[in-house]
Amino acid sequence: MNSIDARLKRLVSSEICKGENVEKYAVELKRLTESVFDEKILKSMERLFKTLGDSTRLRMIKMLALRKMCVCEIMVALSMTQPNASHHLGMLERAGIVKKKKEGKWVFYSLAKPEIVDVLNNLSIH
Repeated sequence: MNSIDARLKRLVSSEICKGENVEKYAVELKRLTESVFDEKILKSMERLFKTLGDSTRLRMIKMLALRKMCVCEIMVALSMTQPNASHHLGMLERAGIVKKKKEGKWVFYSLAKPEIVDVLNNLSIH
């Protein structure tokens, strides 16, 4: 029995939890995790949180909340190279946070989901 099983056995024997049989309780716990989220939703959320876990991308989101912007404007505002700016914008686009529109030779970005700014503001710890 590994240490996790031993801990679960102690928890069950303490009568703190409702499990009567450690093995059945372990199976029930695993089923519980499967019922909370399906794998596709979890992967999507993981990609979203990884994308939001970078201050450069958060700055881009805040800027795009004000207005649509060309890549060159974002580059200048954040002192970035074009490949670096495009990389970050591509991540935001794949996560469904921004969308792009080509106008002539220019590519403009805007928020695909403007409500993300409200979510970020509500999550901020002051």
